[in-house]
Amino acid sequence: MVLWCKRGGAAMAAFAMVAVLTTGCGPRSGSGTAAGSADEVRPAARSALSGYLAGRLAQGVGDSRAAADYYAQALKHDPDNTELLQRTFSLMAAEGRLDVAQPLAERVLAFDADQPLPLVVAGLGAAQAGRWTEAEGRFGQLPKRGINAILGPLLVAWAKVGAGDQGALQALDALTKTKGLEPLAAFHGALIADIGGRAQVAEDGYRTALSTQLSVRGIEAAGSWYQRTGRLDEAAKLYARYQGDHPDSMLFDAKRLLSQGGGIAPVVPDARAGLAEALFDIASLMRQGNASDVAMLYARLALWMRPDLPLAQTTVADILVGQGRLAEANRQYLSVPKGHPAFTYGRLRVAINLDELNDTEGALSALDELARERADSLEALVTKGDILRRRKRFAEAASAYDQAVGRAGVLQSHHWALLYSRAICYERSKQWPKAEADFQEALRLKPDQADVLNYLGYSWVDMGMHLDVARKMLEKAVELRPRDGAIVDSMGWALYRLGDYHGAVRYLERAAELKPEDPTINDHLGDAYWQVGRVEEAMFQWLRANSLEPEPEQIESLKDKIRTGQVPAKPVVRQQ
Repeated sequence: MVLWCKRGGAAMAAFAMVAVLTTGCGPRSGSGTAAGSADEVRPAARSALSGYLAGRLAQGVGDSRAAADYYAQALKHDPDNTELLQRTFSLMAAEGRLDVAQPLAERVLAFDADQPLPLVVAGLGAAQAGRWTEAEGRFGQLPKRGINAILGPLLVAWAKVGAGDQGALQALDALTKTKGLEPLAAFHGALIADIGGRAQVAEDGYRTALSTQLSVRGIEAAGSWYQRTGRLDEAAKLYARYQGDHPDSMLFDAKRLLSQGGGIAPVVPDARAGLAEALFDIASLMRQGNASDVAMLYARLALWMRPDLPLAQTTVADILVGQGRLAEANRQYLSVPKGHPAFTYGRLRVAINLDELNDTEGALSALDELARERADSLEALVTKGDILRRRKRFAEAASAYDQAVGRAGVLQSHHWALLYSRAICYERSKQWPKAEADFQEALRLKPDQADVLNYLGYSWVDMGMHLDVARKMLEKAVELRPRDGAIVDSMGWALYRLGDYHGAVRYLERAAELKPEDPTINDHLGDAYWQVGRVEEAMFQWLRANSLEPEPEQIESLKDKIRTGQVPAKPVVRQQ
């Protein structure tokens, strides 16, 4: 089994032990698929205990798909074990395997009728079968606390729509009693009224929903309403407003929407799609609160109701990336409908993941293809530059960024990051005049950008150029980001290069507190300590820096300082 071969140390040995319990033999080699992939064949558990142990081990190393399989096998051996039943159900639901989770939900409810997640899954299953009254009953049993106090009214309202729209809007009243939820209630009220042909209620709801925040789904829904009611100008203004606030968004394409004219489809055409929308909204709330596991669950449920919901598909894929399940994430990204802008976003993410999987050439080839297809877009070229920069192929990265700048046309304030990235690559590939020009242009576009101030200011100090201006730049960068260890380190190291060793110590000690695991900062602090006579502390910092996986070009210098106990003579910078 591939999983056993890819884990380290204790986890690998533990899986080997469980393999003996499950199959009577040691670990087997797999077919090269990623751990936990859908097409992996797992050894069968020989008992409830062996399946349970394998499930616990898989869950402990973050392989929830394998854990779900093993718990399911254990449950077959011990079908009345309520703990196994609940573990299997929860993981199957979280993995999006709702065909397995749905009957398990009914079994959980048979002994505990008030469990929220089984109630949701059972209700959604009833809705899929068209049993809307049953679905409403299940959703109505959800507790009136926590996230279920938000989810329950939304699901009940959409179940009522499915059953004929008796009291659907009134079901949302419970949300309006909680401060901050009025826009959510207004948005779903507008969607319900839109389906029901209540024009004024729909328009009022969309306006209320958009009065506080501009979400992609809110903009698409309201814009669709305007287009279908013959007001393309209002739709265009709304789209322009969103794109003005989110110039770098890859999940929204106003041209695509406007090209459909008055024949554009409603964002939510029916009750099942409404349930999916409610579940996706909960997933988004959970993700904003950094509850990614819960967000994954609700995004999976949304896709159960509506498999072609692009933003839910990308949400699932993004969370899979966070879990390190890159191959699965790539399959999810590529499942997005090709006409939706999220498909382009997904292809960029696929390339990034390929690079993480050490298929850099595959990543670059995919980005070249996308750049050719989207000749008016910068994203593929910028992503290509980012990958090449991470791989320290700086001259090639600068070329990719250069092509992106050429496509950008007249540069706007948000293009500062593109110039900054290109400048770094110019500097690292020994093209300082070009780098300096880009840094300065980036500052013209974004005068108080701390990263640019830091990089240019430090570079000037290191070269003995414009020292007064450079020092002010670094001081400004520290003022803007006083808790950024890298920027504080730049200020300290600039003072060191200027010969102010005591001043350097103050900043470098602070930088080491902010980023204690950074080898460069610890190395710099050691040099500063040595210059002020604190030799034993200097040696400690050099030893520490050497233990923190320094860059290859730092290693020899550190070894020399540790061996000799002193810093090689380096001239103090003077104005050129």
